[in-house]
Amino acid sequence: MANPNRLSQFWQELKRRNVVRVITVYAGAAFVIIELINNITEPLHLPEWTPTLVIVLLAIGFPIVIIFSWVYDIHPDGGMVKTEPVDKVKAEQTSKSSNSWKIASYISFVVIVGLIALNIFGRRGQVKIDESLAKSVAVLIFNNYSGDPGQDIMCEGLTDEIINNLFKIASFDEVRSLNSVKQFQDSVLGTKEIAQKLHVNYVLAGSSKRMGNEKIITAQLIEAKGDRVIWSDDYPIPYREIMDIPGDIALQIANNLKAFISKDVQKSIDRRSTDNLEVYEIGKQIVPLYNQAVNENDPTNFDKITELANNAIALDPDYADAYAYLGMMKLFNGNYAGDKEMKSVAWDAKDYFEKAIERDSYNLMANCGLALISYWVEWDYIELYDFGLKFPDFLSSNVSYMSGYTMFKTAMGNFKEAVSIPENDYFSENVAKAYILLGNEERARELLKGAAVEQGYYLNVGESFIWLQEFDTALYYLESALTSKLPLINIPRYQADLALACYKTNQNERARKIIGALMERSDTTSVGSPAYFTGWYYGWIGEPDSAFYWLEIAVENKSPEIPWLKVDPAFNSLKEDPHYRNLYERTGHKDYDDYMASRNQ
Repeated sequence: MANPNRLSQFWQELKRRNVVRVITVYAGAAFVIIELINNITEPLHLPEWTPTLVIVLLAIGFPIVIIFSWVYDIHPDGGMVKTEPVDKVKAEQTSKSSNSWKIASYISFVVIVGLIALNIFGRRGQVKIDESLAKSVAVLIFNNYSGDPGQDIMCEGLTDEIINNLFKIASFDEVRSLNSVKQFQDSVLGTKEIAQKLHVNYVLAGSSKRMGNEKIITAQLIEAKGDRVIWSDDYPIPYREIMDIPGDIALQIANNLKAFISKDVQKSIDRRSTDNLEVYEIGKQIVPLYNQAVNENDPTNFDKITELANNAIALDPDYADAYAYLGMMKLFNGNYAGDKEMKSVAWDAKDYFEKAIERDSYNLMANCGLALISYWVEWDYIELYDFGLKFPDFLSSNVSYMSGYTMFKTAMGNFKEAVSIPENDYFSENVAKAYILLGNEERARELLKGAAVEQGYYLNVGESFIWLQEFDTALYYLESALTSKLPLINIPRYQADLALACYKTNQNERARKIIGALMERSDTTSVGSPAYFTGWYYGWIGEPDSAFYWLEIAVENKSPEIPWLKVDPAFNSLKEDPHYRNLYERTGHKDYDDYMASRNQ
């Protein structure tokens, strides 16, 4: 057994040489360094092994510091001296510790105790997440507990804004769109069941209640598998401060799921879309109108959206979303279901998108609008492909965008990528076309049987059966569309479909009348691309001279259907003709082929 006297003497010697105080100060500093490194490793994108390296270096330094402090000491009068053995030092010569050493050791002791307490008690409320799970999130539409149905629009708009902020964070694996979650509004299903149906690991559920000038917003981030609340918070705020909440909630989701956020993206999320509450409320009114317009190809709300967006700009000229909405309305008015010529609206739309991006470079709608112009008008397919790489999650922001990207992949010949995009009833007929071109007609028919063929969808399904060269079935769906009383039945695309189905089922006189009316329309306007669809019709029936005549007019008119020149079966009979190759090169297809070939090398 050790002699107590010897232990006491050793302890006194440690104190005399200030080894105890050095250990205390070193430990305190080490705790601070480790805590700091743990907090900055992820935000600064440092390697994962950085904290481990720091701990190893501090551990190596510990014995070195102890040895150094045993041998040397800092003299009270300044400078470093070698410590004499105790038997060579007289009592009156024993150096007194400087006040700085005492203060440093006291502070270090307090720091150690504080950090230990923080790690043990302060973080008990934090739930450790399973970092192996994909960062896939669905934000459910906030429940309106205000008793005022007029607040439903604000709840939907609040949800939409949080989703759009999450789209900006590239480190999320998936963020579900507003349209995806709307089907579960007022659903009796539990969080776990909703998450399973949406194929996500995390769900944000919340509520909103307005009482006069006060607003109470609650939010909970839930890990669906274990039905665990990862984070929750209440926001009892003055109503006008609601503009700050969507960004804060999005950042809380990202922080709690340990998603990396670049400084630029965080700045974009922190930035208010507007400081004007009236403008903010106008923006929330536009959201449901816009979603209905683009998802249902319904131009009914175009004028209302345009009016609201212009009102918002009059109140706040820096409101980026309003410019993006105006650009989209211009662009959709020139698409096949619109009432304007694409070549007359595309450049106005581009101007609006650029104004939006000047005010918010991460405005996803404006970026998407520019990508659509690249695809429909400029035929710069490389730009749209790169957009898909830059903003992959935004393409699911509503089913119309996802449908468009599926069609882009199909039109460019990327059939396997097109069929890998998650299927949706809204555009299953578009995926079916990719399967047809892959030679998997059985799967295509399955999708077409399951497609939503109520009213407007008869037209899309009918065209898909033309691709299958099942013209009797195509005619059935196209004629069913005639009874729907939808404005879509009068557009050139479906007139050409109907004319071809009639021609292929030996109703030649009817086919001539329909295509004759389409040619007359081409002489007066390019709205809806009548020249392109006339050329498409003649390609199907094997009259190349007439097909090329009308296709040349379509190119001059900037018809947004030109990207289909590459894969549409209508043009198979033309592909050996030098005129086809000339059109192919002039409309961006060869440039895209060369680009993809260079990527695959």
